[in-house]
Amino acid sequence: MRLMPSHDSAQDSSRDSSQGATRDPRSPSPTLGLTGATVNAMALIAPGAFLWITYQLQAAATAPDGSSVAADMWPGILLALVIALLSAVSYAELARKYPEAGFGSCYYFAGQALVGTKRWARLAKLATGWAAHLYYWVYPGTMVAFMATLVGYIYNQVTGGTMSTTALVLFSIVFALVAGYVAVRGVTGSTLTSLVITVIQLVTLVVFSVLAIIYRNTHTGTWVFQNAVDVVRPHSIQGVLMQSTIAMLILVGFESSTALAAETRDAHRNIPRAVILSLVIQGAFAYVLEYFAANYAQTNMAAAAASTAPLGDLAILIASRAFMLSVAVTVVLALIGTTLSCINTAARVSYAMAKDREMPELLGALHGRFASPARAVWALVGFSCLIATIGVQSVVGLTGITLASNFGTFALYGMTCLWTYMAFARDEQRSFLRHKLVPALGLVANAAMLLAILYFAGKEKYICFGIAGAW
Repeated sequence: MRLMPSHDSAQDSSRDSSQGATRDPRSPSPTLGLTGATVNAMALIAPGAFLWITYQLQAAATAPDGSSVAADMWPGILLALVIALLSAVSYAELARKYPEAGFGSCYYFAGQALVGTKRWARLAKLATGWAAHLYYWVYPGTMVAFMATLVGYIYNQVTGGTMSTTALVLFSIVFALVAGYVAVRGVTGSTLTSLVITVIQLVTLVVFSVLAIIYRNTHTGTWVFQNAVDVVRPHSIQGVLMQSTIAMLILVGFESSTALAAETRDAHRNIPRAVILSLVIQGAFAYVLEYFAANYAQTNMAAAAASTAPLGDLAILIASRAFMLSVAVTVVLALIGTTLSCINTAARVSYAMAKDREMPELLGALHGRFASPARAVWALVGFSCLIATIGVQSVVGLTGITLASNFGTFALYGMTCLWTYMAFARDEQRSFLRHKLVPALGLVANAAMLLAILYFAGKEKYICFGIAGAW
């Protein structure tokens, strides 16, 4: 399968194939199956990492009047999962309709949805590509910053000392370079890494969840929630909505498999399935289980909101310090997989845009041996170092770069839902549910999440707007 991201070049590829043209040896080979495409998306979602990272934010969440909404953490995640599924269905339907998208993913989908109107098609592709880059290029740097923060926490737990900001910056640079090296070697090698990491973290999370539930059922004490029903029931509509705004941040990544169409066998069939499976496995299974267990065994939500690693504190409570360190190691592995998966996706979207001359042409080159977009990968590594440098300075900086990534995320998901509606508007085989109702709901839901994030953000929003404006 010869990769060509634009509509015209895809047609040229078909003509070359019909004339018996020789395949460019640098073009990516379709080696991934359903498992490979799914695992690469699951690596970006990384529930092991985000339970550790975001639990504090969710425990500390408050309503505008200052009252805590931590009690609605689990139902908020459930609502966020429903919203994410609306976007996932839209991505899956577009991937099924346009299996030739190659590295283009959402960028290619936008152009095809408006293919009959050249001016509007280009505008749609530019807007979608901008949102994709704001999400995909800031996200790896955010993960690098989280990794440095986690390593700083582990260092403190083991030695009692504190890593300096300079040391955290240097670690971020080294970590980004290593992730870039793995990404350049191609998605096949990355898939094996992601598979191992995903299996390890899922097993660890199941063990953690079981131990937390057993601890609650075998000990007496003061618990945050009265019983299991109290964990999962909504306590207030406002609380559920606010928690879902935060929880949406832990569910993104399911769409990354759509950038692997050129490297996936039978992309028409496997990519749509990978989009849905990755979200269901990680979201409906991992997050629903682990957040239930963590809340079920929680004894002090105020302490969790104040701790830099409430999951680590809980692991010590229900098991031991050694168990906490073992969980921390799996979080490190999960962050490696998340960073690697997002670099793979971001570089491929950049490659597609460069081939259309919407980005510098130097990003539109493939590695001579590994057929990966190596120049785009290294450019992204450099940018990730810059973003991580901002993030490790303070909690405000870390929150600011996270908001910048999320700004692009919800804009991208919302636009993709819109392109789904338009792509199937004149399709005789369109489904009212999958091609009209679901995309429309997805557009409204993502727009609402975007506005909610901006509304509740504090001074961190200025970092967000600064990065978004730079694009």
